[in-house]
Amino acid sequence: MSTRQPSDKHDQIIESRDMLMVQMAKGEKPRERWRIGTEHEKLVYCTKDHHAPSYDEPGGIRDLLVAMQDYGWEPVIEGGNIIALSGSDGAVSLEPAGQLELSGAPLETLHQTCAETGRHLDQVKAIGSKTGKGFLGLGMWPDKTRAELPIMPKGRYAIMLRHMPRVGNLGLDMMLRTCTIQVNLDYSSEADMVQKFRTSLALQPLATALFANSPFTEGKPNGFLSYRSHIWTDTDPARTGMASFVFEDGFGYDRYVEYMLDVPMYFVFRDGKYIDAAGLSFRDFLDGKLSVLPGERPLASDWVDHLSTAFPEVRLKSFLEMRGADGGPWNKICALPAFWVGLLYDQTALDAAWDLVKDWDMEGRERLRAEVPKLGLDAPLPGGGKLKDIAAEVLAISRSGLNARGKLNSAGDNESGFLEPLDEIVRTGKAPAQVLLDKYHGEWGGDLTRIYEESF
Repeated sequence: MSTRQPSDKHDQIIESRDMLMVQMAKGEKPRERWRIGTEHEKLVYCTKDHHAPSYDEPGGIRDLLVAMQDYGWEPVIEGGNIIALSGSDGAVSLEPAGQLELSGAPLETLHQTCAETGRHLDQVKAIGSKTGKGFLGLGMWPDKTRAELPIMPKGRYAIMLRHMPRVGNLGLDMMLRTCTIQVNLDYSSEADMVQKFRTSLALQPLATALFANSPFTEGKPNGFLSYRSHIWTDTDPARTGMASFVFEDGFGYDRYVEYMLDVPMYFVFRDGKYIDAAGLSFRDFLDGKLSVLPGERPLASDWVDHLSTAFPEVRLKSFLEMRGADGGPWNKICALPAFWVGLLYDQTALDAAWDLVKDWDMEGRERLRAEVPKLGLDAPLPGGGKLKDIAAEVLAISRSGLNARGKLNSAGDNESGFLEPLDEIVRTGKAPAQVLLDKYHGEWGGDLTRIYEESF
């Protein structure tokens, strides 16, 4: 989730609804300026006893952030606490229970993305080796109850933790127990955004299946391959799901604004503090009628904040966010941006991917999304067959897009090699979750503590 920093003193007041589309339109970039932003979260644990460290304990999350400043990171302070870091590799931030996230810088190639990921993991592992901390690349805590997890001192999280139980049964699990990998990608125009949004939204269940990596809850198999994905189905229906309106005629910036105006607010950030606005209407805010700030109209930064509080499978801000994948280890982190860049950043590949899914009906898309957390690649496709029936074809399209980009590293390799972990999953039919389940029922003998050997 985003880490808020103080607003610029020239923050513009939003005086009309038309101004809300500016945030999306200003994301338009010519192809040569398209970049790749990769975000990945990891679970932090103490190697001695596997507990999740609190913020304040000796060698805990605060000390981890402080130690990262030795690598050139600059602290971000909220309420007197260091709650994030900024630097040339993007930003390091905290999820609600201390999950550590790197929100990577916008980069030109996947080679740069993977190098950035490697630098970050090397840094945290070096700190971990000195402080007795380890890191897990999973989609969800495999053995922790909510009560066993700490809460980080970030103002927006306190508001969300209060609000989540009012609107769903699993929102607290989403906040406290899950991890994801995401990639943020650009578009050149409104029409380009629409094609990319529709294509990636239709294929998001395939990403969920390929990266499924959360088969355990509180020490036992939970019956799912991606329980993290299932959690989103009972978090908050007003701000999650497949966003069916994206496939309707006339979809564009204006329609997404309309959707966001219907998403209830969480907060407003003023003078370094979060004001609880959970459940209130941004439409009222736009009219100067927000009860917690009577007479005030929103700032541009308030709209940016609000855009970050909707959680559909693909999210639009001034770029598109792919949100379907569980957290995973190093090679899976690099594979996710490769998958989407190959599909979306070459027009021939994008057209081929859209042709594959454009005739799916909405009922079939929704059924696929609902079934994929349990069934993975065996989930039913709209119109018949299973998700695994198109997986190899989609990877081939992605590979063709990466080959067409022609982005080479110093050894002369293009970016398509980053898809190899996904090729293996399609070849064997086993997502990471199924590999873990095989170990649990086999060599681990039901001893889930062995999962801590499966670190980054």
